[in-house]
Amino acid sequence: MSHIAKAARDVPRMPEAIQSTAIDVRGLHVRRRRTTILRGLDFTVDSGRITGLLGPSGSGKTTLMRTLVGAQRITKGTVTVLGRPAGAASLRHEVGYLTQDPSVYPDLSVEANVRYFGAMHGMKAPDIAAAIAAVGLEKFTKQRAADLSGGEFSRVSLACALVSRPKLLILDEPTVGLDPVLRADLWERFAAMAAAGTTLLISSHVMEEASHSSSLLLLREGLLLAQLTPAELGERGHSSDLERAFLNIIRDAEAAAKVAPEEGR
Repeated sequence: MSHIAKAARDVPRMPEAIQSTAIDVRGLHVRRRRTTILRGLDFTVDSGRITGLLGPSGSGKTTLMRTLVGAQRITKGTVTVLGRPAGAASLRHEVGYLTQDPSVYPDLSVEANVRYFGAMHGMKAPDIAAAIAAVGLEKFTKQRAADLSGGEFSRVSLACALVSRPKLLILDEPTVGLDPVLRADLWERFAAMAAAGTTLLISSHVMEEASHSSSLLLLREGLLLAQLTPAELGERGHSSDLERAFLNIIRDAEAAAKVAPEEGR
């Protein structure tokens, strides 16, 4: 059994979810200055599931995640998270967020970093140890974050996001720069958390990771092309290769967009 699987046994099973929807987005538009980043998004995310947020760089994935945690101003529309408006003060202990850039203090040890973030949520020593074990950094507990490799450094950020055991965990490209073995271990951990009741929204531009999700949100240039399962992605995109299937969906959407103006003439 891997260290991730062992740590997953310590994830407390949450009581049956009172509400089946963790995220509800309606008519979401986000503009920055004169640029429209997100255009009319409508979707829901089920509780206790892994939802993959997929799309090429520049599609609006990070902006959407920042909106969900209340760090991005909404131009138009509504965003409800765990039954409350996104960014509500009452969500601070219930939503975890891992950004693309590591959010740790280089001069502090791995343990000190995780303990600091854990203290914000009232977590104790066993919680700190479990979060560190979950990302495979037990051997580096007392080591300064600055002395770690790039992959190890990013895993400290992940431990800091995991330590609070949030109801909703939003992860922006959590597996970038990690070796294949650790990536597989992390997806084991994510699956165990979802089985225990945690809702996860995980962004990626690597289509091979889509198969780990129960549901997929496909973004392209600020538009939601589709919300579907991995199996439906392959079927709609006419390919068992999910990356090729996604490209086929993009081409179909572009072709439809060209036909629409011509029909309106």
